[in-house]
Amino acid sequence: MLRACVIDFGSGWDQYLPLAEFSYNNSYHSSIKAAPFEALYGRKCRSPLCWNEIGDLQLTGPEIIQETTEKIFQIQERLKMARSRQKSYADVRRKFLERSSQCSNAHTGYGPNLIPLEELSIDGKLHFAEEPVEVLDREVKKLKHSRIPIVKVHWNAQRGPEFTWECEDHIKQKYPHLFDN
Repeated sequence: MLRACVIDFGSGWDQYLPLAEFSYNNSYHSSIKAAPFEALYGRKCRSPLCWNEIGDLQLTGPEIIQETTEKIFQIQERLKMARSRQKSYADVRRKFLERSSQCSNAHTGYGPNLIPLEELSIDGKLHFAEEPVEVLDREVKKLKHSRIPIVKVHWNAQRGPEFTWECEDHIKQKYPHLFDN
């Protein structure tokens, strides 16, 4: 909004900064259901025409009132445009999040992701215990000064089959039955 005011008002934009502040503080915000000034102080803000420093004498004729009214209207239009643009960005993001949420919900518990009860492994605390089903592949991970044997493990996970690369020694120690053959 301030960028638009600078463009609109040119080199004298700084003299209209109090009007921009006045317009912002006295325009309705749907998020707080009031104007910021009114929400903070419980009353409407007074006109910016009375904001002169003490000792400054200025005439407040019809011309200055007309000019101030026009500038406030112009700033309020810019505020509306900025809010509309922000709302459209938020709406696009909201629609994207709703669609992605619907997609993730559409794949939960239906069709091929259903796990038969006899394949579930439940421990003593009634928690789902993910167990390895088989070792699918072997590789040796080469580091600077060492070689680490790793295995690709097929797990019976809660969300369906999962495959991870694990350290062979760790899996051998914990699940020796996978290496019997």
